[in-house]
Amino acid sequence: MNFKIIVSKVFVVLVVLSLAACKSSRNADLNTNISALTGWNYFDFNTTYFEAHEGTISQQPRTMVPIKGGTFTLGQMDEYVTAPRNNQQRTLSVSSFFMDKYEVTNIAWREYVHWNRTVFGDERKDLVKALLPDTTVWRDEMAYNEPYVRYYYSHPTYSFYPVVGVSWDQASAYCQWRTDRVNEQILILGQYAKLPSARELGEMSYEEARAAVFSTEKYFNIPEYAPERGSKSPVDLNKKPRKLNDADGILLIGYRLPSEAEWEYAAFAPIAGEDGMPKEGKIYPWSGFQPRDLSPQNRTKLLANFTRGKGDLAGVAYGNNSDHYVLTAPVDAYSPNDFGLYNMAGNVNEWVLDVYRETTYEEMTEYNPFRGNIYSRLDLDENGLPQVDEYGRLKITYDPEDDKRNFRDGDKSSSFDIDYPLAENRNKDELKDPSDILAPLINNQTRVYKGGSWNDRIYWLNPTTRRYMQQDQASSTIGFRCAMSILGQE
Repeated sequence: MNFKIIVSKVFVVLVVLSLAACKSSRNADLNTNISALTGWNYFDFNTTYFEAHEGTISQQPRTMVPIKGGTFTLGQMDEYVTAPRNNQQRTLSVSSFFMDKYEVTNIAWREYVHWNRTVFGDERKDLVKALLPDTTVWRDEMAYNEPYVRYYYSHPTYSFYPVVGVSWDQASAYCQWRTDRVNEQILILGQYAKLPSARELGEMSYEEARAAVFSTEKYFNIPEYAPERGSKSPVDLNKKPRKLNDADGILLIGYRLPSEAEWEYAAFAPIAGEDGMPKEGKIYPWSGFQPRDLSPQNRTKLLANFTRGKGDLAGVAYGNNSDHYVLTAPVDAYSPNDFGLYNMAGNVNEWVLDVYRETTYEEMTEYNPFRGNIYSRLDLDENGLPQVDEYGRLKITYDPEDDKRNFRDGDKSSSFDIDYPLAENRNKDELKDPSDILAPLINNQTRVYKGGSWNDRIYWLNPTTRRYMQQDQASSTIGFRCAMSILGQE
């Protein structure tokens, strides 16, 4: 296996983000020493001590690759008779973003669970239990899969295999936890703050740990949450140490799931050829019209882990015509695409941010298209103070008017509104319109997944294909990888 991770005492798979000043050429009157408009000096304690930092961009995080934004054709013209016609072609543009080189692994998820068990496990075993993947997804009434139920997630043999059995909800929570841990490390290594270790948190009572555990949003939004300042903490007008803020450009903006458009763009990797025009002839993440390597040295070698036909999940043992893996494969088992991303087809499907609607491709905007916006705000108590959830993170809320998941939804068969008050619970017997039994099957908790898996035919390896499942459900064929927006490089 050529998949290597630098293991630190604190992190196993996480990225430590370092920051560097963006030294771009500016006109002489655009600088961060003096105001071009007022003539006031910046960083002057005798005036207002206004801090004017040059724009900073994040260096490439470990295990992530930068995806340069651009224009591409989303969707496909080919039709699969048993699949819905839900991916009509549109020309769209996306901004630049980072994406994980690999699918999130079992060892990364075990670290996630271990950290929470260390911090909360003594008093709140229920919080830790809620984070565990559902290993029973491997069970089949007509197959002997119990070894996978017992060992796939926990055994070191599968450490660098993709984690499965995690829901969309769980994957999203992992992205938030990863953001907090990396930002925590930035504060510590940069000597901006002194923070308690996971072991120290674990020695506290649950309520003490809940209040003390680092959360990026809690750090920014709760004045009372003020970790001990470090030796390099910035200062305010009174020359007293202060917390970092967005204007410092030091803490990362956060990991998240990629949008469907981002994921599809990253999978296709539309890189220009020698003539400056996009490479043509791609229906998979690799060049060409078939899943085999046609180079002389690797001729006929399969480029992805998928099911080739009924009962054929691996091919002949030891043969070059085999993908060698009956179920999942290590996350670096096959060659990357032109962006340097592994397994963007096959191995496991991957969760994306979007709420599913059949007509989304018809209704979407042309720049950074996405269905699923809920414009949230902090959940405040009666005193106007932000509230903290059971994991020590800030609670958020939103008004019904801020829920845009149904915005411009022209698909009556996949929508629900006030006419279907029990649709989200999928209680067909109590629907106002019992004849419309499909209405509860697709709702605001129905999320898109893409990419094809070890258990899928080659059709689903085309990045344009899309399927859906409820966000609280899990499968042995679905994993995920994280993304992160890149600011200032549109």
